[in-house]
Amino acid sequence: MTTDIKAALRALHIETPSWAYGNSGTRFKVFAQRGVPRDPYEKLADAAQVHAHTGAAPTVALHIPWDKVADYGDLAAHARDLGVGIGAINSNVFQDDDYMLGSVTNPDPAVRRKALDHLLECVDIMDATGSGTLKLWFSDGTNYPGQDDIRARQDRLAEALSAVYDRLGADQRFLLEYKLFEPAFYTTDVPDWGTAYAHCLRLGPKAQVVVDTGHHAPGVNIEFIVAFLLREGKLGGFDFNSRFYADDDLMVGAADPFQLFRIMYEVARGGGLEAGVAFMLDQCHNIEPKIPGQIRSVMNVQEATAKALLVDRDALAAAQAGGDVLGANAVLMDAYNTDVRPLLAEMREEAGLAPDPMAAYAKSGYFEKIAAERVGGTQAGWGA
Repeated sequence: MTTDIKAALRALHIETPSWAYGNSGTRFKVFAQRGVPRDPYEKLADAAQVHAHTGAAPTVALHIPWDKVADYGDLAAHARDLGVGIGAINSNVFQDDDYMLGSVTNPDPAVRRKALDHLLECVDIMDATGSGTLKLWFSDGTNYPGQDDIRARQDRLAEALSAVYDRLGADQRFLLEYKLFEPAFYTTDVPDWGTAYAHCLRLGPKAQVVVDTGHHAPGVNIEFIVAFLLREGKLGGFDFNSRFYADDDLMVGAADPFQLFRIMYEVARGGGLEAGVAFMLDQCHNIEPKIPGQIRSVMNVQEATAKALLVDRDALAAAQAGGDVLGANAVLMDAYNTDVRPLLAEMREEAGLAPDPMAAYAKSGYFEKIAAERVGGTQAGWGA
């Protein structure tokens, strides 16, 4: 069994986001840190460090226009030289002044056209970088009753999604993200998994849902959503992070590691580890160092997955069939309470990696190097 678990863990790839290596913050303050990248090329270099020490983060998600460059083919080649690849392309239709009343659902046709042109540009970038995944998140919504026609906004959304879908290549897909609220507070145009699922179902197999673990109301059972979407073949990926209150974007597993275990159990049980589900991080390291924050997050997902793979499914099925409530729960708790760190350390050593990625990175001297070299210029960040 240990051999099978190690094989599954070696196949587990966790994509890191370029924006997590830049400065970020809250509505009140962005705290700048030393050594932060100044362009997408330096972001890729930092991401390559995460992969070098974990062996589990071979791709990097880009955000356009935050990662806009003149030559995307050159950027992809740079990534390959560093030992990583370009992952999902994330669109941005929420920062321009034109989008105050929405992007693809805006009542103004000219604004909708501008937003759609950007989404289609992102598909062009997918072509240039070899990316197979486009990530769509819309801040669109309304703040007041009567502000706009709720049904008409869904029609506009469907029209834009259809145009993007038709532009995708044979080996490309888009993942539609949802968010309960913020920055729209009365209605959000894609507020939940059901809305995202309905739009994707109408379009076809190249449209799937992405689950951001921070985008739900308190108490929502995320693992149920995961199980349902997997069953329907519509779970395209995750944006992994952690939250205490709302969309906190903290390191995955920080607030509720048991929830992460429960999610990964449903992923494993539903065949998600073999079904092309994208495991991506979407985090903002406001106060912690950027690269170690990503390394710790990758390790947290690995640990939760290892525990999920330890669940004795035969014993669990027997207890469930027999109505043994406590016995079934005990099977899950036995797996969750297992210390899998020695197993993961052994797996890393077998792959020629240091058993403790955090300690290995600290000893590498990479941070001291970039802190000394990256002086001057403008640090990357999302400018909150």
